[in-house]
Amino acid sequence: MSDLVIGYKSKAQEAHSETAVRAGISAAAAKTGLKLSYERRLSVGAALVSLGGAQPAKDVTKLMDHFRADPDVAYAVPNGHMQAQSVTSPNDPRFAEQWDLTEPTAGMNVQDAWGTTTGKGVTVAVLDDGIAKHSDLDANVIQGADLVSNTFTANDGDGRDDDPSDPGDGVKKGECGKDLGGKPLRPEDEPSSWHGTHMAGIIAAPSDNGNGIAGVAPGAKLEPVRVLGRCGGNDADISDGIMWAAGEHVDGVSDNQTPANVINMSLGSKGDCSPIVQSAIDKAVQLGSTVVVAAGNRGKEPAPVDASQFTPANCKNIITVAAADREGNRAEYSNFGQVDITAPGGDIRKNDGDGILSTFNSGTGAPAAENFAFEVGTSQATAHVSGLVALMLSANPELTPAEIKTAIQANARPIPGKCDGGCGAGLADAAKTVAAAAKGVPGSGSPSDSASGSPSDSPSDSASDSPSDAPASPDAPPTTSAPSDGSGSEGAGAGTDLSACLHDSCQVEVTGGDTIQLDGADGVDELEINSVSANAVDMTGASGSGSQSAKQSAPGTSQLNNLVVDIIKVDGDRATIRLS
Repeated sequence: MSDLVIGYKSKAQEAHSETAVRAGISAAAAKTGLKLSYERRLSVGAALVSLGGAQPAKDVTKLMDHFRADPDVAYAVPNGHMQAQSVTSPNDPRFAEQWDLTEPTAGMNVQDAWGTTTGKGVTVAVLDDGIAKHSDLDANVIQGADLVSNTFTANDGDGRDDDPSDPGDGVKKGECGKDLGGKPLRPEDEPSSWHGTHMAGIIAAPSDNGNGIAGVAPGAKLEPVRVLGRCGGNDADISDGIMWAAGEHVDGVSDNQTPANVINMSLGSKGDCSPIVQSAIDKAVQLGSTVVVAAGNRGKEPAPVDASQFTPANCKNIITVAAADREGNRAEYSNFGQVDITAPGGDIRKNDGDGILSTFNSGTGAPAAENFAFEVGTSQATAHVSGLVALMLSANPELTPAEIKTAIQANARPIPGKCDGGCGAGLADAAKTVAAAAKGVPGSGSPSDSASGSPSDSPSDSASDSPSDAPASPDAPPTTSAPSDGSGSEGAGAGTDLSACLHDSCQVEVTGGDTIQLDGADGVDELEINSVSANAVDMTGASGSGSQSAKQSAPGTSQLNNLVVDIIKVDGDRATIRLS
């Protein structure tokens, strides 16, 4: 680890003073003996601190403990690393082979959605390794930014600038460092991935132009935000990329004149959600951007990974996407469990054509001739959902990120194949979801319970008659029958412990008059249930800065500040809700 990110509490002197930040870093250097230097202030307000090169883990831990002991420090974390999430395969052309958009088994039913909209008027930011010039993308690509700060990673001769084109990310064995066992992180030479170019084509390649393929939202605009390069990318650059995409100022590049409505993040790594990435996501959502994230590609035996162990898939305020193969099974590589929805990701073990066809480049290092390629991964699945969100916002620009997530889940169809481990609400259905969005309602029916964070041993995951049958997701403890200890709530009904919600994560049953005490971490100190009736919950979230009310029907999702409230079901005057 060669650098840390230090976040400060809002009232701390360091939150507003560069001098105070430098003084604190100097004091830490003197105490630990490390050669520390202040690199820059991140757009989320944290400080990026260089350790003067890679340091032993015990020394880094000692340094983080030093910063964390300061009452003015909110967090001290490594500047984590992420990788693009896809699996590559050979080239092959044309729309007729885009089963992912059209086939009834596991396709996303996109063509029927185009009768309503093609995504015109919506901007999708592609946080990735840039976009290579391609004749089947150029008409929809607008000005972006290159947020990669490390010159080796950037591979374009400089650091940050206004040119987000992909110069190639190919690496030689050993160039990305070694793991704790001394083995190269990249065990063999790897050609350039053209990952962002592939995502861009899935999302919004133009249609009806006599060239190549059609994207899910061919009328939308693509905003390339380069945050990955050789060997991946780090949390500091990724968080800045999120902020820039949402319209915030970031040093080193021109301001974004077209803030993104949708932010596609087909990237990730194993680990916890970084606080700087979460802060950036929260700000983006507050500004109106919907953030769509890959579940990750570690779902294969012998060590399958739940998406809750993968970041940013385990962050809040996002839509996490798992991948399905052409038969509608969870793709063998896809993470599972804590996911919201599944979309086509492909599987080329039997046939190249079972992958996802999109725009590509033939260069093994630097860009060469444009072409098309089949690839597979949760990255590709994520790009499909980002395209779907663009269609929804084109049909109804007033939708909020929470309403978009609810509508996608409520209009999903059952997973047609097998999904061990859980695949969220089911398989995304573009036509049904866009139709519901155009009507201004989250959904016309109950979401599929094909996975919803719970393992299934059956060959087929079918939808139940009611979303109330869905188990709690891994990050939400199930309703407990233990009596309330009196510390967390007032008026809790029998069999409900509202104190389980103190830390903003629970699933409980409530009725009118209940009050749930929270720790305020998500901007709500107290959630009051005003009434439960007519298949809806009327509620008010209060904090020291004021109150915010919402009325949400079931099934559906509302957001009060950063607190997400899922209304799972209403039964008379009682409702089952989940907080996250």
